[in-house]
Amino acid sequence: MAEPEPALEPDSDPGRWLRELGSIRSSWTREEVAQVFNTPLLELVFHAATVHRMYNDPQMVQRCTLLSIKTGGCPETCTYCAQSSSWSKEVGLKAEKLMGMEEVLEAARRAKAAGSTRFCMGAAWRGPSQIRAMDMEVCTTLGMLTPDQAGDLREAGLTAYNHNLDTSPEYYSKITSSRKYEDRLATLEAVREAGISVCAGGIIGLGEGPTDRVGLLHQLATLREHPESVPINALVAVAGTPLEGAAPPGPLEVVRCVAAARVLMPRSVVRLSAGRLKFSKTDQAMCFLAGANSIFDGDKLLTTANNERDEDAAMFAELGLTSRPAFLPYPAGAASSNGSDAAQDSCAAPRAAALGMA
Repeated sequence: MAEPEPALEPDSDPGRWLRELGSIRSSWTREEVAQVFNTPLLELVFHAATVHRMYNDPQMVQRCTLLSIKTGGCPETCTYCAQSSSWSKEVGLKAEKLMGMEEVLEAARRAKAAGSTRFCMGAAWRGPSQIRAMDMEVCTTLGMLTPDQAGDLREAGLTAYNHNLDTSPEYYSKITSSRKYEDRLATLEAVREAGISVCAGGIIGLGEGPTDRVGLLHQLATLREHPESVPINALVAVAGTPLEGAAPPGPLEVVRCVAAARVLMPRSVVRLSAGRLKFSKTDQAMCFLAGANSIFDGDKLLTTANNERDEDAAMFAELGLTSRPAFLPYPAGAASSNGSDAAQDSCAAPRAAALGMA
């Protein structure tokens, strides 16, 4: 049974978001976000599609590749994650060493040759170790960062840093006990202060209710500046994790979250991320119509299966989609991804910068 949404305050204006559709603001109230989220689905998709066309080419979708450069052995206790050392025996996943630089670069070359224009690297730990900027957009997800660490990553030429909020502040303690919500917000602030584009979204299907999805979107939409990118993930339950029996969210639940994110954060790239393997082309088309303008392609996302590139190429052709080029200016991006760095760096040529941080 769905949880009831929070009641509107007496002075809440149920029509403001429609009157100001497409406006950029971080002053959203939780009640306003609930109004957007609870709009009848087809009406919400219509409004989201309208906003999408105000700021984006609706036919352009970025193709990204995600590589796990260090798998397993993570000390965190995220109940959805197969890489936590807390249940590594149950999952059957052994901790691996950090991949070598040439191995990572070769994976990036293959991704670029296959059509990806952003290469994302993930490592299962609490802090960063090593990264190299390459001749394509580079995003990393390495855990919590201090301001100094974020500054070092900026100097190394990082395009964007991913650090998802996962869920609402109220539900977060049910997902992990090894860190606090404030820790994640502090990392996002450190990343932004360093001049790196922020990539932050969440996961749908963790056992949360509709009010938690509203809470997640409210947190994202009221950050000091909207994230450059907002990944919307559908849980892929992994055997051996505490959430192994969780039912996956339905495609239309994801469509609703995508559409609400587009209305609330008009200029952000809404990235249709994990869980897409179970979606039909029609499901994905609804997500693109609602404002999603990025996917992760390739046969694997960190430790879980993903859509084959050939399938995605056929879908792009059938839907008339085009691939977003690398370093096309991001309306909600920092200097690291909005195109200005590309101009200074001769169209984002390789910086050949290597960074090691303990």
